[in-house]
Amino acid sequence: MNSNRSDTNMRERDEERSQFVAVTTITDSQAIRSVDFHPDGNLFAVGSNSKTFRICQYPQISKLRHDQHFYPPSVLCKRTKHHRGSIYCTSWSADGELVATGSNDKTIKYMRFNKDTNQLVGQEIELNMHDGTVRDMCFLDNSSTKSRLLASGGAGDCKIYVTDCVTSMPMHAFGGHTGHISSLYSWNNTMFVSGSQDQTIRFWDIRVNEAVSSFDQEYKPGALQKSPVTAVCVDPTGRLLVSGHADSACVLYDIRGNRLIQRFYPHSAEIRCIRFSPEAYYMLTCSYDSTIKLTDLQGDLANDLASVVVAKHKDKAITIRWHPTEFSFISTSADKTATLWALPQS
Repeated sequence: MNSNRSDTNMRERDEERSQFVAVTTITDSQAIRSVDFHPDGNLFAVGSNSKTFRICQYPQISKLRHDQHFYPPSVLCKRTKHHRGSIYCTSWSADGELVATGSNDKTIKYMRFNKDTNQLVGQEIELNMHDGTVRDMCFLDNSSTKSRLLASGGAGDCKIYVTDCVTSMPMHAFGGHTGHISSLYSWNNTMFVSGSQDQTIRFWDIRVNEAVSSFDQEYKPGALQKSPVTAVCVDPTGRLLVSGHADSACVLYDIRGNRLIQRFYPHSAEIRCIRFSPEAYYMLTCSYDSTIKLTDLQGDLANDLASVVVAKHKDKAITIRWHPTEFSFISTSADKTATLWALPQS
């Protein structure tokens, strides 16, 4: 009896959590692959296969209702033909003063952003060291030294480049992966993690010239199972790693304990992106099955984890980003949209 009541309560809580509504949607002529929030949460940048780059205003959601009708966002800045190819990734620096994009034209562009005018200013910088599609990037910013470093990776030579955005010069070219790099993520100003089609996950420290640790051969029998790594993310404490895979699996690792926690399957198709909520109580995953799922991470992570659909696209879901402080997120899709989802207040 108590068990049934508990199950009912859990379903009710899941149902409540799943009532995200579409607040605002960008519609493009082609698939939208990339999005990132400005660190203060008031803006977000969107890059599309149509080569279009937009910076949009984050809308007011304090009075959002269940019967809210979504509307186009306020576009503050727009550049068509921003790259010569599709925009695959977008990233803001930690202070919000730089925004970078990577493309299948093999280039990275980064630009200075003026928060007072909400416009890109000055000359854009183009980086040309990659010899294949730039699939992902992340900033490693150090506020005390005012340094701005950008890690980037993708197809081609399978190297990860770290560029000093002050001098526009590459500082490192990390080798080690033997397949295309699918995902990069940094949680402090010296460390980042990479996931690759070679089925490995590697941790990098910019103070040394090689991977400091990796999850590969040792973990394959129970964890990777020869499935390409398509997404990686680390919680804000640097203790928990989650990876997404082409076989639709999520794998949780205890980084400091150097151990696998569990492998589970929240989706029915390849996972494309994973993100922890700001406090890491929840995790979002998006998949080629067109859904975005929320997984509750409160409790024993070795037990079965409950995942609930919180949003759905009409085609493959490609990228997701949590708002820095609000319980809202943006997802992008092959259905040519980028949608902001939030919980109604009434």
